[in-house]
Amino acid sequence: MPKELFGTDGIRGIPGAPPLDDPTLYAAGLALGQYLRDEHGSARVLIGMDTRESGPHIASLLAEGLTKAGATVAFAGVITTPGVACLVRQNDFQAGVVISASHNPYQDNGVKLFSHAGMKFPDSAEEQIERRIFRHRAGELSRSGAVAHLPLSLTPDHSLDAEYLQFLRSRVIPGANFSGLRIALDCANGAAYRLGPELFRSLGATVVAICTEPDGRNINENCGSLHLEGLQQLVVAEKAALGVAFDGDADRALFVSPSGRVINGDAVLLAVARYLKSQGKLSGNRVVATSMSNLGLERVLAREGISLARTAVGDRYVLEEMLKSGSVIGGEQSGHIIFLEDSPAGDGLLTALKVASLVSLHGSLEPLIEGLKDYPQAIINVRVRSKPPLDSLPEVNRALSEAQSALGENGRVVLRYSGTEQLARVMVEAEHHADVERFSQSLARALRSSIGA
Repeated sequence: MPKELFGTDGIRGIPGAPPLDDPTLYAAGLALGQYLRDEHGSARVLIGMDTRESGPHIASLLAEGLTKAGATVAFAGVITTPGVACLVRQNDFQAGVVISASHNPYQDNGVKLFSHAGMKFPDSAEEQIERRIFRHRAGELSRSGAVAHLPLSLTPDHSLDAEYLQFLRSRVIPGANFSGLRIALDCANGAAYRLGPELFRSLGATVVAICTEPDGRNINENCGSLHLEGLQQLVVAEKAALGVAFDGDADRALFVSPSGRVINGDAVLLAVARYLKSQGKLSGNRVVATSMSNLGLERVLAREGISLARTAVGDRYVLEEMLKSGSVIGGEQSGHIIFLEDSPAGDGLLTALKVASLVSLHGSLEPLIEGLKDYPQAIINVRVRSKPPLDSLPEVNRALSEAQSALGENGRVVLRYSGTEQLARVMVEAEHHADVERFSQSLARALRSSIGA
């Protein structure tokens, strides 16, 4: 049975409107607490959030429902998504809840769940929790038409920040020395606004940080991993050895070299794979990425005897493949990287720490990404009114067949729906810009004609 509330990255929406209205949020806390007590006999839950103005209200409603179910709630306050995953894994919490909409604007928000293993809940668990949410919500509304909740007042436990930072400091690559290393950070006015600068300064780096003044509404606003222009200028102006841009909840990181060159997740995967192989630590000589990673990454890895396993888009699918195949490194072009021997969660601060370690050891990232040639690629987002199976749309299928036939082995086409927004995504990659433009536009037109909003 398809899930109605949980997408690829939790429950997403606009606060105040379903599914992030007060009755549903209270029911979600109640449902989660009851599920955990049924499964584990007890329920200790850690809640964290990013800097959106809607976060405290959502946290308090979830906490109210959890408490009603007999759960014990700890509150980390503003902390990164992978920070919650780490703390749940290291402590006696049965679950973690993160209130964030990642790289989306402040008007959006979401609820992500992590198990005690520090991984997202499996589909089967989300389905059970979802059924309970609908049942509780229907019961409340049928009794009173609308239920007014008095949200709990939550006090952050800042010792959790210190524990997370200590975990990160323990993951520096042996031999790396950050003393005097000049690093520029763009913290996206998000969850890493304090933790990012504190982490690198505590390791001896000289830190120049921007976008560290969240006001509840400026998270991701013309900054962070989706807007690298400001960081590129800062790196060059400050003569930094490395620039790092996080997204709103800091589960991803993108980088800028001293020359201002953008280093995306594909380049990070290549650099880390080369380093691990040189140390005899690249299990199976395999890297895991998604269908969105550039064909150029696949080809440069293949020349060095490293295979690239592709999955559907989403870190949960990358992790599933890594666990199944025994791979130690995987991730997404967007900068969501999983170092499985350190954590099962993609962690922007951990990724930044590893990349900064490589810069310390090698003087620059450039030698580790030499030979990576990005094939021209276009991604077009098409707003849609519905999400029928793509293979049920004749006009889209005709455009897709034409593109695949023309490109052959010298290009790729990926069509998929967004798991968090009402969008269809078109990705076309080819050796020549003209082919990329032609086929991405023809597929986008077919989608608009068939199901465009």
